[in-house]
Amino acid sequence: MAGISYQLYSSRNFGPLGETLSMLGRLGYDEVEGYGGLFEGDVGALGGALDAAGLRMPSAHIGLAQIRAQTGAVIEAARRLGIETVFVPAIPPEERDKDAAGWAAFGRELAEAGKPLREAGLTFGWHNHDFEFATLDAAETPLDLILAGSDDLCLELDLAWVRRAGEDPAAWAEGYADRLVGAHLKDLAAPGTADEEDGWADLGHGTMDWPALIEVLRRTRCRHFVLEHDNPTDDARFAERSLATARELGLGA
Repeated sequence: MAGISYQLYSSRNFGPLGETLSMLGRLGYDEVEGYGGLFEGDVGALGGALDAAGLRMPSAHIGLAQIRAQTGAVIEAARRLGIETVFVPAIPPEERDKDAAGWAAFGRELAEAGKPLREAGLTFGWHNHDFEFATLDAAETPLDLILAGSDDLCLELDLAWVRRAGEDPAAWAEGYADRLVGAHLKDLAAPGTADEEDGWADLGHGTMDWPALIEVLRRTRCRHFVLEHDNPTDDARFAERSLATARELGLGA
């Protein structure tokens, strides 16, 4: 079983990155997942900060525009930091109003953009939110059509966003078991609570059935188990309580 990872986006509104990494290392995290802007700065300094905290970065979220415009730099950053898997996390809201043909075309474009990364030995794929489950003029969802762009496209399934979209995360994990290489373990607060945190909750402190979901994930190719909260009021609280739940679920062993 892979180590327990922490999506650094969860701490974007808090202290300097170095302090965040030190906090995660003290708590006992093994890994972190990077995002976007972190790779536009001094990659060497980022690598040094990871080493100082005793952390690895096996996966990262990098935007499609950055991948297209800075392909070589993205590959070099991945090599320097030990990144194994790159996920495109979203596209801007103004680009999400597509019909079935538009999503199918986007899937092909995504696969083509990721080809140099795959040739460099990286795993490449898509990370979902809720817009990928919109009703279309076809039986398939946008997520189906994106992944149909190529059998080489892998998936990082954000389980709480699947639930927020009104879908069954276990069914989607089972349906793409052979392509699911990562999962965001994020919880949903009870309806009408946690408004200050946009309705999200620390892992195990919300409404998701995590024992059942982890059993499903164990039957997939999933190797990146990433804890995330989109808007915590206290990132240290979220990091500590979620790590405790992940360990209770048998992750990181």
